[in-house]
Amino acid sequence: MSYFAAAVVKDAKGWSAAKVSLAGAADVEDVADRIRDIEPAADVSLLFVESDDTYLAILRLDNGEDLRIFGSDLAFAEESRLGALLLGDLAEPPADLASGVLDVSAFDAEEPESDDEPDTPPAPASADPTGDADLLADLGLPAARLLELCGQDALLASDITAEVCQAIGCGDEVEELREV
Repeated sequence: MSYFAAAVVKDAKGWSAAKVSLAGAADVEDVADRIRDIEPAADVSLLFVESDDTYLAILRLDNGEDLRIFGSDLAFAEESRLGALLLGDLAEPPADLASGVLDVSAFDAEEPESDDEPDTPPAPASADPTGDADLLADLGLPAARLLELCGQDALLASDITAEVCQAIGCGDEVEELREV
């Protein structure tokens, strides 16, 4: 499987980005160490891993600690060594998706809220997201929006990454990496 891995880090100066090689990584903690090495003093460090433009994994570290992980589809862990490395410890869908109750009003202002039924994201036709879908909420991308993006079969992993990065403010930095 081919992959694209971009680390974006935020510090007092703003966002910066760098490609990351995952070759030879022994486990997810080894990957986390590679993220830390990009900018050890970063407030927020993210790693976007796209595999064959089908699967997306997002890893997050705050101040180099507390690794949080989200995967667009648990099948990634079942179908590749890289997926197993990144998502292998995640076996459950995001809590909000599993419960069937998710507030999507944060990004969908056109839909009026109804007291009769809870808002839920569209059911993905083939995706089985896993991990912490809320890992980017404080950066401007609510869990509901991330799950909605992953549930759109027409979007490639690179499209989702581009949308996510634009929403959180590091879109230009990641696009520059793609052009290199």
